[in-house]
Amino acid sequence: MMSTFTKFALGLMGQLRPKPARGDSATSIVLPAPRKEGGLPLMETLARRHSSREFSKDALPFAQLADLLWAAYGVNRADCGRTAPSALNAQEVDVYVALPSGAYLYDAAANALHLVAPSDLRRVTGYQDFVDEAPLDLVYVADHARMAMVPVGQRESYASAAAGAIAQNVYLFCASSGLATVIRAWIDRNAIADALGLTHDQQVLLSQTVGYPMANTQSRS
Repeated sequence: MMSTFTKFALGLMGQLRPKPARGDSATSIVLPAPRKEGGLPLMETLARRHSSREFSKDALPFAQLADLLWAAYGVNRADCGRTAPSALNAQEVDVYVALPSGAYLYDAAANALHLVAPSDLRRVTGYQDFVDEAPLDLVYVADHARMAMVPVGQRESYASAAAGAIAQNVYLFCASSGLATVIRAWIDRNAIADALGLTHDQQVLLSQTVGYPMANTQSRS
């Protein structure tokens, strides 16, 4: 695991790079149908919401990953509305999923993951050392090409608000499901954009780490 100082130094030099993928980088992964019932009552879930920065290395099973991504930003009604809001229903935020086997784009309509980079991008998604080995990092990317009705000077703030809503959905799902998570803004956005092959219209906003909590170790904020 690379130290935070080393990663930050590499970032300053523009040298923060992904690692080779672990396992098979499947071109597409069709996720199990998400479960849309159960969980804790809302007020109890809010009472349990907190940030964690220590994670087990154990991978989330695909069924739980499907539930997590649906809660984050899945399609929740017949008109293709989502579980998180966006201004003018632009749905400008994309959720990228960094796994040991590669980086994937979440396709909410198809309930699937599509490979965008056959490398382990987890270390690139943040300067903190824990992101290297946590099983899952989410990256929220705004596509400004979908925001033609929004004034250019307001697009970043609109997209950031949408990404914040998605991140809170993840927090609530994790609190209800016994998972650990933390949102992160201290990231090398250029390194992430290069690793994901983003266009000039796409902007990296935030990252969020998810995994099982380490036994008896939690940090709160």
